[in-house]
Amino acid sequence: MPRPLANDYGPYFETYISKVKSNDVKTILEQEAAPIETFYLNLPEAKADHRYAEGKWTLKDLLQHLIDTERVMVYRLLRAARKDATPNASFDENSFAANAMADKRSFQSLKEEFLALRKSTNLLLQSLTEEQLSSAGISSNHRTTANALAFIIFGHLKHHQNIVEERYL
Repeated sequence: MPRPLANDYGPYFETYISKVKSNDVKTILEQEAAPIETFYLNLPEAKADHRYAEGKWTLKDLLQHLIDTERVMVYRLLRAARKDATPNASFDENSFAANAMADKRSFQSLKEEFLALRKSTNLLLQSLTEEQLSSAGISSNHRTTANALAFIIFGHLKHHQNIVEERYL
């Protein structure tokens, strides 16, 4: 299944989709998934509680945000792939972050959860047929295909990787 078309997702998500180099989900899984995972798993423990500016997230907060957002997006993707037409509501990432208590967790436990989630997401994506990937649901008031959601998941990870490289490391 090729890259998502503009009518496969809401305009807000172009920011993430544009960060994915691959042209299909299979290639993302083969070429982009492992380097992304390696990047996050190799974040230094010494930077776990670092904020690049007052009021910004720590790396622990950011990793928790990635976990939470991927879970939300995978749920949306699964519902689209299974042809569930019930609209998915938006979610408040700031409320999630404020209530996640990432600061109470070890960086290692966050990394372990991140890796387990990534493996689960990758296995789900590997299991989907082209028909399932082309199925659409409603997310944040926009028609969104499962394929677009796969690109959004990886684009979101890359978006934050760029921020970490520029502002945290």
